[in-house]
Amino acid sequence: MQRWLCMAASVLAGCAAGPDFHAPAMPEVQQYTPGTQALATVASTGPGGTAQSFEVGADIPAQWWTLFHSPQLDALVRAALANSPTLIQARAVLRQAQENLNAETGATRYPQADLQLGATRQQIDPTALGIRNIPKSGPFNLYNATLNVSYTVDAFGANLRTLEGLQAQVELQAYQLQAARLALAGNVVTAAIRQAALQAQLDATEQILRLQREQLDIMQQRLAAGGIAEVELKNQRTLVAQSEATLPPLQQQLAQVSHQLAVYLGQAPAQTDRQPLDLNTLTLPATLPLSLPSMLARQRPDIRAAEAMLHQASAQLGVATANLYPRLTLAASAGTERTRIEDLVSSINVWNVGFKLMQPLFHGGELRAKKRSAAAAYDAAAALYQQTVLQALQQVADALRALENDALALQARTQASDNAASSLTITQRQYQAGGISHLSLLDAQRQRLQTDLERIAAQAARYSDTAALLQALGGGWWNVVGVE
Repeated sequence: MQRWLCMAASVLAGCAAGPDFHAPAMPEVQQYTPGTQALATVASTGPGGTAQSFEVGADIPAQWWTLFHSPQLDALVRAALANSPTLIQARAVLRQAQENLNAETGATRYPQADLQLGATRQQIDPTALGIRNIPKSGPFNLYNATLNVSYTVDAFGANLRTLEGLQAQVELQAYQLQAARLALAGNVVTAAIRQAALQAQLDATEQILRLQREQLDIMQQRLAAGGIAEVELKNQRTLVAQSEATLPPLQQQLAQVSHQLAVYLGQAPAQTDRQPLDLNTLTLPATLPLSLPSMLARQRPDIRAAEAMLHQASAQLGVATANLYPRLTLAASAGTERTRIEDLVSSINVWNVGFKLMQPLFHGGELRAKKRSAAAAYDAAAALYQQTVLQALQQVADALRALENDALALQARTQASDNAASSLTITQRQYQAGGISHLSLLDAQRQRLQTDLERIAAQAARYSDTAALLQALGGGWWNVVGVE
């Protein structure tokens, strides 16, 4: 009895079966890392050594990469966003989802009307109908025009939940588009920084190798004069060979990142020949926005996409539930059948009105199994959402710790570089005074370049991890004017 009362009420009120979707609760944690979360990093001298502070609750600019104040980097990101096939594909998939929603809306919310026109040539034998007294006539033409109208009453919300699921699919594709934009911008920034760092490391390595070869030439002369043992010369040759062996991997890595950067820009590797950025022209942002963990779920497009997937699964569970209940279809048609085509518009002589009520009785457990399957899919989507949130919190925590440690590493590398520079200055004075050999001067220059090489890597790590933090926080896509 209660079921039939619900059925009657739903026909009038249009209630929907299945659960009503509610957005998951925000993360309850107050900070990203365990223990005390530092709000500033240490400083060091030289490029990239700025102390960074974290402004809790500050908003992130939509073009977050402009915080590095590099027109060349900005141009690369904008070119990628304009030309990447990945974004073109994501936009097309979004349009497809929107049109699927439009199509289903038209198919379910409004009555379906179809006009049918037909013409046949036929012969009727009265004796076949049991009529004996009417003479058989010749063949004749029969023309007909019929208007058919039908509408399925969405008594239990199957159509409503279907549209809800399709709307969630549109939202999913929209957030995936924003996630693709964010990932592309982050990949371009990271690749450009790595390209600049590899070029700087390659230049420093080549300078080190040049000094080592000069040292080798001097040692060969000293060996000929009996000033050193042969083992010292062999050790120097080994050192030169080891330095030479480091060049091909650096060149290969530089080529690979350059090729990858070209693909990000929507170009073939052979079509681009851009000079890498100068790492020292980048400005390390002194103040970085740090969103609260409770806001991260609303800012990360991948989390919003996971939420849309959960919403879609909830709607599909509603559809599977509604399919267990009756479905009422109303139908009507009106038309005319005439032997002359000019008489079709004279009157309507054929019409019908009716309804069809279908109640599933026995499907071998199919419908209830589909409902259980939809419930399992909902549970899986909920778990995926939770995992996505946890991974997002981890990425922010990793980036924060990385920036703290990057600052400490750069401080130590800078100190080593400064010490090597001071040592080189003293060595140059001693050489000018005739107190040491040219070989010792070259060795001091090599040590200075070696510390510079290590400092370059630490400097690039700070830039890359700064970009990683801004990307992990969502990249400010919600501040874009006219978000796609």
